[in-house]
Amino acid sequence: MPKPGPRPQLVTLFAALLASVALAQVEPLRVVATTGMVGDTVAEVGGACVAVTTLMGPGIDPHLYRASAGDVERLQRAELIVVNGLGLEGQLGSLLTRLQTQRPALALAEAIIDEHPEALRLEDGEGADPHLWLDAALWSRAIDPLVRLLVGREGLRPDCAEEVIANAERFRRELLALDAWMRESIASIPEGQRLLVTSHDAFGYFGAAYGIEVAAIEGISTESEASIADIREIAELVASRALPAIFIETTVSPRTIEAVQAAVRDRGGSVAIGGELYGDALGEAGSAAGTLIGMLLANVTLITEALGGVVAALPTELAGWASEGSP
Repeated sequence: MPKPGPRPQLVTLFAALLASVALAQVEPLRVVATTGMVGDTVAEVGGACVAVTTLMGPGIDPHLYRASAGDVERLQRAELIVVNGLGLEGQLGSLLTRLQTQRPALALAEAIIDEHPEALRLEDGEGADPHLWLDAALWSRAIDPLVRLLVGREGLRPDCAEEVIANAERFRRELLALDAWMRESIASIPEGQRLLVTSHDAFGYFGAAYGIEVAAIEGISTESEASIADIREIAELVASRALPAIFIETTVSPRTIEAVQAAVRDRGGSVAIGGELYGDALGEAGSAAGTLIGMLLANVTLITEALGGVVAALPTELAGWASEGSP
């Protein structure tokens, strides 16, 4: 009688143990990311094979951010620098350009546009719109360039290929499921109220992807100043549409949105401030909005409910968010 071989479950368990031991011997890649959205994307894909430091935390405006001495030191020690690009990190531009020539670097938004130039949104007088992460499906296209850099033929951590590829596929599925959920939720808003009014023009990709008109008081960069004429123009639009809510952003002063609200009152109307949106930064670490997926869930939930829509049920790919206290 032939001797029985090992049971398949034991073989699978043994292989998993060997893989985890091998991974434990890989020194995590020291990555410095500029924004929370970029840092979370790297962490989701890289998993245990990366150690990510993010320069800009909750409530920080990347358009105006200036590097501290500690930031410069962190960037100089990094094995990989990952940025958004397309001018988002305006004040850091020259420093990042210099450091990126001295070590591996990747600009996620620029990598997407290099492969999909038709996706780029341009604004007259302001140039490229860098806010690609607010379109979940578009942002998912940053995953492949990141995977190639980490574990490709000349990757920085080739021994991590199995984990990184698995993480990438899982994260891609989640973003695409999120994209469909966002589309369904926004579509439930009554057509006449499907207008998103925000502090600055961060939601152009969002509006185009999810079928909602967007109006902002300030331009793509918060370096631009809103004028009285800008506030009056937005107030006229809000009043004429009897819009129920307008929104402030966590990285921008609420003063201009409050000025629009007051100007609507002066016209005999009323509009509520629907809450704070996460435009250029994530929420607090450990909160539901402290990740890219969580911030998009929070934004769409807030927008949908404030403008009279009904939030769709979460897809199975995002079921874990319901049990983790997501919006």
